[in-house]
Amino acid sequence: MPLTQRLRLPAVFCALAVLLCALISRPYAEMGICDDGPYILMAHTFATTGHMVYNGWATAMIGWQLYLGAAFIKLFGFSFTAVRFSTVLVAMALAFILQRTLVRTGISESNATIGTLALVLSPLYLTLAVTYMTDIFGLFAIVICLYGCLRALQASTQRSTILWLCFAVGSNAICGTARQIAWLGILVMVPSTLWLLRARRRVLIAGSAATLVGALFIFVCMQWLKYQPFFIPEHIFSSRFSVTHALGVVRYSLLNIPFLLFPILALFVLEIRRKRRQSIVLLLIVFLCFLFLALYPSHLRGIFNVVLEPTMGDFVNPHGIVYEAGMRGEPPIFLPRSIRALITITSLCGLVGLTALLFRSLRRPLPTNVVLELSWKQLGTLVAPFTVAYALFLIPRAGITEISDRYLLPGLIALLICLVRCYQERINPGLPVVSWLLVGIMAIYSVTTNHNSFSYYRARVALAAELHAAGIPDTSVDNGWEYNFGIELKHASYLNESTIQIPAGAYTPVPPAPGICPMVLYEDTPHIHPLYGISFEPDACDGPAPFAPVHFSRWPYSTPGTLYVVRYTQTALR
Repeated sequence: MPLTQRLRLPAVFCALAVLLCALISRPYAEMGICDDGPYILMAHTFATTGHMVYNGWATAMIGWQLYLGAAFIKLFGFSFTAVRFSTVLVAMALAFILQRTLVRTGISESNATIGTLALVLSPLYLTLAVTYMTDIFGLFAIVICLYGCLRALQASTQRSTILWLCFAVGSNAICGTARQIAWLGILVMVPSTLWLLRARRRVLIAGSAATLVGALFIFVCMQWLKYQPFFIPEHIFSSRFSVTHALGVVRYSLLNIPFLLFPILALFVLEIRRKRRQSIVLLLIVFLCFLFLALYPSHLRGIFNVVLEPTMGDFVNPHGIVYEAGMRGEPPIFLPRSIRALITITSLCGLVGLTALLFRSLRRPLPTNVVLELSWKQLGTLVAPFTVAYALFLIPRAGITEISDRYLLPGLIALLICLVRCYQERINPGLPVVSWLLVGIMAIYSVTTNHNSFSYYRARVALAAELHAAGIPDTSVDNGWEYNFGIELKHASYLNESTIQIPAGAYTPVPPAPGICPMVLYEDTPHIHPLYGISFEPDACDGPAPFAPVHFSRWPYSTPGTLYVVRYTQTALR
């Protein structure tokens, strides 16, 4: 083997690319981002007391994630940034393993490197890599299980096959303690592998025994978790399920995928020219629909803006920052509409090209002299049941609330493998040079938006410090629910979440606040009685308060973003 392959240099390069892009974006801010604030405080408690204590927000088990976060606290002292860099370490390891996983699925080294970079340098992955959310930890459990299953299928001896199966089960069991849905590796992916190996009796017996041990481990963990004080149980089914709402959520979730895999999907655009009349007609329909939505009266333009890439998500959205509800006003749109329209058209054309390729391939597959270690049937048997099971778990949630774009990550792994391998086998053995350019452009976009997100969060911390210095108590300021959670947990041991079951009576009903600017998630933070709020617009609520606004950097624009302090009227919670 060449030296670069023996040293796994392409995989190392992928891991270092994640670290470099993360550092360039300057990812530090001393407040919670999305859900990670309570998790970071759990890691702090674990580091100081040695006890795993939930604080009324986590639906994920957290598990081994707390051990790594606590280790970083012990090494570097407590700060939000120190704990978050434990996730960077896992994200680097995940990038390394993902590249090796793609190679094991029959993808060449160079193509696997490009495919890996297309995902790990995407704005979704890179932002999650510098937070303390459970998504990267859970994805690590899934990918390492997939890698173990692939090695088991390709092992040359029964002993090696059994050992790799045990590795898949053991790694998924331990790493899945961060995010329970990752245990679908043991419950679905490993059994799928055993189905492919069913002709080997010794392997089947040993693998089944290992799977049963893993399932028993999951059962014990879930029983332990069920009785933890202030843990938030999440039920799969609910009587509030709405089919219409679920369809709408699924539709908008699927619209995120073309942008998240844009560097790979865009490569299929040229396949349109290989297709004759039907592809041209389909493409014309796409353009006509696009022009209709763009030029129709203004009441449809708002709808049209929603479907432009990037679509609205918690982490990847048109604003170019991690944007959660709770702030007054809306931040400015990051990309001009013309660029968003170009990305959208290219994504749609890529989907058209991919469809044309699949129809052409079904009728007239290209000849190949390569004997694949893993057939498409085996690959489908390995990843399709897991992907379907994962989607089925999300659908009940879609019928009740929104599905965050970060929930798409496990499905993107399977789609990425299929796209890269399809291009390699049906179009060209090597991805074109332009794919490196597309990955580079996406990486620049990711670094830029990541920088802007953390700059925006630092501005919120700076405004809170300005108010505190003026003698305004932290409990009198609504700085968005992420910041508010940290303040509440300074005054209480848990968030006042209505779904807490243990201990009984922990939740205290809180009446909604009067006034035109009610707090988001006010029930969870009963200690906060806001007199002031933070806004993107100076005239929101009862108008500007006598405090200086704070600016935050917005690469590449010279005009910064601005946050203002506004007055709340009659919003104190009594």
